[in-house]
Amino acid sequence: MTFIVITILLSCLSVMAVRGHRGTWPPGMPVARPRLSAVGGTYEGSHRRPSDAYVIQERLIAAASGADGNPSAALALGAVVAARPHYAGTQEADMDNWAQAVHHSVRTASLRDPATSGLVSTLDLIILDLEDSPCLRFAHVGDGAIWHCARSEPPHPLTTPRSLADGSVPREIGLAYDPQVGTVSLRPGDRVVIVTNGAIRALGVPRMRELFAGGPSPAACLDRVFDEMAAVEPKDDATVVIADYVTT
Repeated sequence: MTFIVITILLSCLSVMAVRGHRGTWPPGMPVARPRLSAVGGTYEGSHRRPSDAYVIQERLIAAASGADGNPSAALALGAVVAARPHYAGTQEADMDNWAQAVHHSVRTASLRDPATSGLVSTLDLIILDLEDSPCLRFAHVGDGAIWHCARSEPPHPLTTPRSLADGSVPREIGLAYDPQVGTVSLRPGDRVVIVTNGAIRALGVPRMRELFAGGPSPAACLDRVFDEMAAVEPKDDATVVIADYVTT
C-alpha cells in the first residue's frame, strides 16, 4: 500500500513539473528580473578613524570617502538615498544632476555649521538602467574608481581618479563640482566594481585588474581582496563593492 501511494505522489509531481514549464507562470511565483547582485565591505584602516561609507540597492550602488573621522561620506550617501535617482531620471545627463544635488547637500551642511566646515567627499555612483537596453550609468568625483569587467575581456577602469596627490585639479563633493559621467552597455555576467582610494593604494591597479577578473562569485572575489588587504594592512579605510549583472 505504501509503495502505491508513493508511486501516485511521484506521478503527480512529474505532471506538476511538466505543466509548470509549459503552462502559464503561476501567479505569486517569483519572476526573474535583471539586477545587480552585489556584495561590499570596508576594510578598516589602521588609523581607526572611519572615512568610508557605501550603499547597495537592487539597481543603485554608491560609495564615498571623506576625511578621517568626519561625516562627509555619510552625508553624501544620505543625499543619494534621499534623491532616489534610480526611480527618477536615469539618463546619462541626469547623472550630472544627481552628482550636483549631492554636492549641494554636502556644501550646504559645511556652510551651515562651523563645526563641520570644510566637509569634502568623493563619490562613485552607478545606476542600472533597463528602460531601453541594459546599461550602466555612472557618476564619479574624486580619487576612487569604477571598474567594468565584461565577460571574456580584461577588467578596465571606467573613470579617472583626480586628486591633489597626482597634481591634477582637485575634484571632490563639497569642494569643486565637476563629475565624470558616462554609460556602458551590460551583458549578463558582466561585473562592475567600485573602490575607494584606500583600496587603490593598498593593492595597486595591476593587482586589482587580476583580482576583479570574472570567475569567482562577488562574495568569493571580495574575500580574496580582503585576504590581500590583511597582508598589507592599509592605513586608510579601503572600500570595495563588487556587483554582477544578472537576469535570473
